[in-house]
Amino acid sequence: MTHLDVELKRLKAETVEMFELVTHQMKKSQLAFIGFDREIAREVNFNEKRVNALELKIDKDCENIFALFNPVAIDLRFVLAVLKINSNLERIGDIADGISRYVIGTGNAFDKELIDVTRVNEMFDMAVKMLSDVQKAFDAEDTKLARGIFQKDDLLDEINENANGVIETYIRTHEQNISQSLHIISAVRKLERTGDQVKNVAEEIIFYLEAKVLKHVAEKEKL
Repeated sequence: MTHLDVELKRLKAETVEMFELVTHQMKKSQLAFIGFDREIAREVNFNEKRVNALELKIDKDCENIFALFNPVAIDLRFVLAVLKINSNLERIGDIADGISRYVIGTGNAFDKELIDVTRVNEMFDMAVKMLSDVQKAFDAEDTKLARGIFQKDDLLDEINENANGVIETYIRTHEQNISQSLHIISAVRKLERTGDQVKNVAEEIIFYLEAKVLKHVAEKEKL
């Protein structure tokens, strides 16, 4: 094993660590939001520092590999992909942190009916599932699994598209919960963006393994 191989192996392990940390943050964010647990929400806020620190470490390691080894072919694509994946994962960490802050900033627990009609918990479940699957695809170098991510995102898009109408209907009979409704719709938007970030990660996995650029390609052509 060459020195470059050792560094690439270490970089992959760090990226897997980032996947695991961000997925943990999203799961904790779900627990905090659905269960209205401020203690868990504060834990997510605190651990955001770990996400940011690891992002900087991975970026620095990528820069060092470029400077010291001048990688080519699949090694070059891998490092380029990791740079973008790292950025996508950090943004997902920001989303988990942001959703948790709604719990800290809200006076009362979210109305169960509001959570149910907006399907926000279903969005959390799918976002976590997508994160888990895309990590497996990265770890196993499985482009088929990566491509499966694109269809899973359809559920998040559907719920997001219907959210405004659902919230409007709810507010007509629950005017006292307008503030809660705004927090819920914001969480829905953030979870939809999580799906987009995970799709970007899947595209990068396919890029480095197959040398195919899928950005701006129609969804049906990615499958």
